[in-house]
Amino acid sequence: MTSHGLSIAEVAERTGLTAHTLRYYERDGLMLDVGRNGSGHRAYTEDDLGWITLITRLRSTGMPIREIRRYAEMVRSGAGNEADRLGLLRAHRDRVRAQLAETARHLEAIEFKVDYYEATVGGCDPDAELIAQQRRAEPSAPR
Repeated sequence: MTSHGLSIAEVAERTGLTAHTLRYYERDGLMLDVGRNGSGHRAYTEDDLGWITLITRLRSTGMPIREIRRYAEMVRSGAGNEADRLGLLRAHRDRVRAQLAETARHLEAIEFKVDYYEATVGGCDPDAELIAQQRRAEPSAPR
């Protein structure tokens, strides 16, 4: 980092995003106010990197761009809307938790089938192993 901030290339390298994506985030209102150096080039700060990390995580967990933009607008407008920010983040958290629970259920079904076929390939009687697994599993275990 230079004394004038990080260049877009340095931020791209550190975040794994492309310069094009970083420019898009700024143009689409997802970024907070990125400063400029004396020559007019973007000069990212460590705070900017933290923000980029947050919005990348929000996107990776399925938050729509319009909600990230709304959140950024609230942050840019300053104090007084923290309850709205909290509500937006809680709603997203609840969606992510529901997705994780659903994914866990899918994984249980896959694990069940993997165990079944491992028993088959391993020379065990798959029906005997299947019955034993079903007895150990919850009544709602996938069959």
